[in-house]
Amino acid sequence: MDISFWVWAAVLAFIVVMLAIDLFAHRRAHVIGVREAAAWSAVWVAFGVAFGAIIWSVWGAEFGQQYFAGYLIEKSLAVDNVFVWAIIFSFFAVPREIQHRVLFLGVLGALVFRGIFIAAGAVLIQNFSWILYVFAAFLLYTGYRMIRQRNEHLDPAKSAVLRVFRRFIPMTDAYHGQKLLVRRGGVLLATPLLAVLVLVEATDIVFAVDSIPAIFAVTDEVFLVFTANAFAILGLRAMYFLLADLIHRFIYLKIGLALVLIWVGIKMLLKIDIFYIPTTLSLAVVVTLITVSILASLRATRGQDPAALPTPTEPPFRVATESENAALEPVWGFLGSSRTSAPPTG
Repeated sequence: MDISFWVWAAVLAFIVVMLAIDLFAHRRAHVIGVREAAAWSAVWVAFGVAFGAIIWSVWGAEFGQQYFAGYLIEKSLAVDNVFVWAIIFSFFAVPREIQHRVLFLGVLGALVFRGIFIAAGAVLIQNFSWILYVFAAFLLYTGYRMIRQRNEHLDPAKSAVLRVFRRFIPMTDAYHGQKLLVRRGGVLLATPLLAVLVLVEATDIVFAVDSIPAIFAVTDEVFLVFTANAFAILGLRAMYFLLADLIHRFIYLKIGLALVLIWVGIKMLLKIDIFYIPTTLSLAVVVTLITVSILASLRATRGQDPAALPTPTEPPFRVATESENAALEPVWGFLGSSRTSAPPTG
């Protein structure tokens, strides 16, 4: 697959433009409803599918199928990431109207880190062919572990990342609107929103360690690996606001995702020395596993209403009052800027 510099530049420019449009559309803090989230989700999925259609028409059916297989794997695994975000936001009682700022920066960081991981993975595969055995074994183990731990969830209170952050970074005890940094009494302080962002970014890095080897099992083309990741990730913010209150209904999805990882691990092992499983068959198996797990989940939980995750009786952080926000000193830069303040608490 011959990809010129200008094709890479055009794709990266499109991603940057869409991120800018998304940031402008959500420049003011507000609660994103289901209708708005559904509309944005449809936009991002349409872009992802349209790009796959371009790949199919320009470079052929084989590369088109590889892209769609990778896109579907990344999109499916991303749903589990969305559920972890919901747990983090619920535990820290992050006001819904400021959650988009964290998700936007989290997705931006995810694109950067995944780009680094993809480049590293490509270099390893090119120079050390035996690394494919390691990737395949890792995928099989991860799938097995997901099945065994399907009922276990992240506990933010026990996060080592959060402990290290709170130990070394001076921080306020209240949310100050969308601000990540504030200045008080001449001292620059992190807000709890920055701590939440760090934890969100750390969890995405963990998910990337699982998903990047999985997509290399269906395609060796770095361009397809990156674009499938990018278009799957770009829609994560909208997906979160669409699914956050429905996570209790996807009871079998984790099993489906685990089986997908096991399947691509087997495919990678067979591809090394034994047999290449056609991309059409791989795509069909992935679609079947995800579809069956979602339909089985919805059938088993039919009739259940949307339900928010429980929040702690004593949240670790509070929302700053209007007088506290007014007393803050100016902080230069995007990290400290905010057009709107959080609503006063009293």
